[in-house]
Amino acid sequence: MRLKLVIAYDGAPFVGWQSQEGGRTVQDLLEASFKKITGERVVVHGSGRTDSGVHALGQVAHADVPDCSLQPADWLRALNATVPPAIRVLRVSRAAPDFHARFDAKGKVYRYIIRTVPVLPPHEAGRVWHLPQDLDVDRLQEAAKIFVGRHDFAGFSANRRTAVRDTWRSISRLDIRCSGKVVSLTFEGEGFLYKMVRMLTGAMIRVAQGRVEIAGLRERLAGGGTKWNYVAPAAGLYLVKVKY
Repeated sequence: MRLKLVIAYDGAPFVGWQSQEGGRTVQDLLEASFKKITGERVVVHGSGRTDSGVHALGQVAHADVPDCSLQPADWLRALNATVPPAIRVLRVSRAAPDFHARFDAKGKVYRYIIRTVPVLPPHEAGRVWHLPQDLDVDRLQEAAKIFVGRHDFAGFSANRRTAVRDTWRSISRLDIRCSGKVVSLTFEGEGFLYKMVRMLTGAMIRVAQGRVEIAGLRERLAGGGTKWNYVAPAAGLYLVKVKY
């Protein structure tokens, strides 16, 4: 039986989603949980990677389980009883045999949260980007507009070990919301390159701080100039939703 899982996690204690040798990852811990329950190795396939320190409110994964006698509600209770408290399986449902969490995904929504206060409350450490000065929200909005649409984002992505052949991506929505001293940036698109959201966030913040002109971002987006290298920290980034 194939299960579809919707998962939330605090990324701070983990070295990302993707299983890796010697690493404490969300995928590793979920697979360990399945093994405790079934006694067998069950591979958990996620919708995509999140980096070390990045959080998730709605990561999606699928897994093929050998025991068909358990109902989704049983799996939900059993998994949450055996994973660390920083990981919670929010929903479990039966999936079609050909459902794939990664390849069937049509888009993702990420949110980046910033707190512009002189002193950050300690319970928010590791969960937001702390910037002690106010931002120019008008400039932030202006910078956001240039990234909406389909562009070659090669200048705003980091390199993995394996090079990505196609660096064109579409951003359908980039909303800026301000509530008191909290600024949130919501990105929605078909998919994102490695560290792309964090690089775009860093670029827009530099504009909002008056340190970079928007013309420089346009030049990089058009393929001119050097690759952008100021990356917003992982702590403020959340995978909100995977769309199917």
